[in-house]
Amino acid sequence: MTEVLIVDDEPAIRESLAFALKRDGFGVVEAASLKEARSATADADLIVLDLVLPDGNGLDFLRSLRAKSDVPVIVLTSRDEETDRVVGLEMGADDYVLKPFSPREVAARVRAVLRRAAGKSAQSSEETALKAGTLSVDPRTRKAAVASRELALSRTEFNLLAAFLRSPGRVFERSQLLDAVWGSDVVVGDRTVDVHIKALRRKIEEAGGDPRVLETVRGVGYRLRDG
Repeated sequence: MTEVLIVDDEPAIRESLAFALKRDGFGVVEAASLKEARSATADADLIVLDLVLPDGNGLDFLRSLRAKSDVPVIVLTSRDEETDRVVGLEMGADDYVLKPFSPREVAARVRAVLRRAAGKSAQSSEETALKAGTLSVDPRTRKAAVASRELALSRTEFNLLAAFLRSPGRVFERSQLLDAVWGSDVVVGDRTVDVHIKALRRKIEEAGGDPRVLETVRGVGYRLRDG
């Protein structure tokens, strides 16, 4: 059974989410704090994570989680926390839901994110390594590198870079990248693409590569320079 970990300090929210997810056939584990979440993360297939918790910031938990795991994460944020949403996406959150929300909406997002993750995993298992210039990704091991220096990428960042490496030189509109990486059934905006491109450029530069290899095509979208 697919297990979802709900991390939120409000019992009413956990109860309503747990009810909706169990009704859809998911197993559910609840955590009211980061301490409880850390002990339950290993067995989770997906995490629904509130960013405001009594013993710390959910973003710090997400950062430490991404250093060792690419388990899908959906963050819960308030409507006035745009900065947290952007930072959460930069750190590797797969989706976000604004409070107040419908538990059925969250359950639908959970199904969509899990379908996308399963589809990418199946595709990756059949692909050989991709390379353009000094950049390379191996879909089977989910490792990326600049020359011989490994890049520490989130699941979404890896999938985005792989999409570019499959078609170097191709100009992708933001909507095309959203469909290819996030899926047509996940409701995120163009800003999400921009946030992840910024994060990818930063990590490429930190690894000794040229961040300009991911080129902005004004008024259209992005492309990976092939020369």
